[in-house]
Amino acid sequence: MLENNIETNIDNSQYKYFVGVKFFNTPRSYFFGIDDLQVNLGDKVVVETMRGLEMGEVSIAPIDIEKYSSELGLKPILRVATDVDLRMYESNQKDAKFAMDICSNEIQRLGLKMNLISCDYTLDKTKILFSYVADDRVDFRELLKVLASRLHTRIELRQVGARDKAKIIGGIGICGLPLCCSTFLNEFDGISINRAKNQLLAINIPKLSGHCGKLICCLKYEDDAYTDLRKEYPELGSKIWLDKKEYTVTSINVISHDVKLENEEEVQFISLEDLKKQTKFKKSRPIDNEKNEKL
Repeated sequence: MLENNIETNIDNSQYKYFVGVKFFNTPRSYFFGIDDLQVNLGDKVVVETMRGLEMGEVSIAPIDIEKYSSELGLKPILRVATDVDLRMYESNQKDAKFAMDICSNEIQRLGLKMNLISCDYTLDKTKILFSYVADDRVDFRELLKVLASRLHTRIELRQVGARDKAKIIGGIGICGLPLCCSTFLNEFDGISINRAKNQLLAINIPKLSGHCGKLICCLKYEDDAYTDLRKEYPELGSKIWLDKKEYTVTSINVISHDVKLENEEEVQFISLEDLKKQTKFKKSRPIDNEKNEKL
């Protein structure tokens, strides 16, 4: 729902506390500042975001501002939601569904190659935001004219990428947990296939891809650990002399600390510790993830 609820270059010392606020169509919590306003867990609050006025629910109780470690500035909680705010929000939800239908029909009528994902009004209904996915740039000037004449409010059409689409829609990952992008990730790093190679995973793109069709973001979580561990192992494909025989290093296992050696006559597994005692070898070089194509 929100790309960012915070700004830079703001003095957070103006607040006494910060709280987490969760919006109704996303599992993520965003931080906002408060001063003397009394709020509790579960309270509906009106906040100022990059988009305008929004309503959310307090999901993290007030924390002393001295414990706020981010360098980014906080926006304020304006008030605890009133009955008027609650009625306005419910009305906006119904109107957003109606606006979604209008926009979808007009996209189809105009033959635009865009896939509408979501539609949201700000709380004060001064703006409506449509998010869509498209392979190419879309000329939606005619669509804007039609929507403006029918909805009578400020309209914003925002093209999002495949990862942003997954973030908005959400879902369950292969780990059985909600998608990282819809829970805690603030931005998307480029994920290269070299991360999978570095972790000695089978290069099966469908199995390594997430809901967005891109390589899964969690490939980066253990990548640094694998990079450090592999520094102690011989390079894959390198030649090693052991017991007066030449072998090729065909596989390593940083979990069990084993190295697989092969030649034309035999295959054997040897622990890294024993290999270090019996022979010298050239250690692996780190894989450069930046030079590989990001998928």
